[in-house]
Amino acid sequence: MDAASELKANPKARSVKPTRSLWKKVKQQKALMAMSIPFVLFVIVFSYVPLWGWLMAFQDFKLGTPMLQNHWVGLDNFRELFRDDSFLRVIRNTLAMSIINLVFGFLSSITLALLLNELRSIMFKRIVQTISYLPHFISWVVAANLIMNMLSIEGIVNYILVNLHLIQEPILWLSKGEYFWWIIGASNVWKGVGWGAIIYLAAMTMIDPSLYEAASIDGAGRFRKIFHITLPGIRPIIVILLIMSIGHILDAGFEQQYLLQTPMVVDQAETIDLFVLKYGINLSRYSFATASGIFKTLISVILLVAANQFAKRMGQERLF
Repeated sequence: MDAASELKANPKARSVKPTRSLWKKVKQQKALMAMSIPFVLFVIVFSYVPLWGWLMAFQDFKLGTPMLQNHWVGLDNFRELFRDDSFLRVIRNTLAMSIINLVFGFLSSITLALLLNELRSIMFKRIVQTISYLPHFISWVVAANLIMNMLSIEGIVNYILVNLHLIQEPILWLSKGEYFWWIIGASNVWKGVGWGAIIYLAAMTMIDPSLYEAASIDGAGRFRKIFHITLPGIRPIIVILLIMSIGHILDAGFEQQYLLQTPMVVDQAETIDLFVLKYGINLSRYSFATASGIFKTLISVILLVAANQFAKRMGQERLF
């Protein structure tokens, strides 16, 4: 009797084999699975269990009242959210700062990685890498104080611009709403450019050196090698990181805006995270703040899936 006839005669054999195969794989990887258990539990406890709190968005939540005994209001909190003019302003601020951070952050990290990859002096390369990496390890509290000192009336920025005759008199930069988004973008580039370049530098080491040798024999210069070998070689990494960044497009930041904002620029500084903090903690409107957080999460997931599907249709690397 052949295998096909045996399966027809004994249908249970079809379900036993996959089960045995799965159990065999589990036994083979039991050490790895055991090591992953703490991380899985961490994610479940701190990422999935708190989702229970999303019920507050559909209630008129009151402190001291059991969760399921609060008055249910359906989608009223979401309707109020979308009718709130201040929330629309917050979305504008968040998107503007996120796009600035995304564009300049990506370009600066890739550019720095390309420049470091072209350096031939190992000592100079290490010095530049160290200097560019260090700001990443500075907390935003310290970084905000440095930025405020540099942008003050007597700060180094005004001193240089006045002496170069680019401005007539010192400017109080943090009190001008039209400059705030760009200050946030510049501070993010300064703090993250070195750290972001690490991934691209690592990807560049995987490019076959023989491609550069063949290009040199053909007479290609450095710029032609960069555009025809290096950039295509790290394109999968660029696409993956871009997809992940698009998923975080509503994460414009919290610490920078909270620490650098002044009463004069609050209309330009408030992001979704600050909006949630204001209504959830300061005004004790927990249900309204939860609805804001859910909106942010859902939009982020939709953008992530859309960006991933777009990359898939274009034949590029994707997350899933």
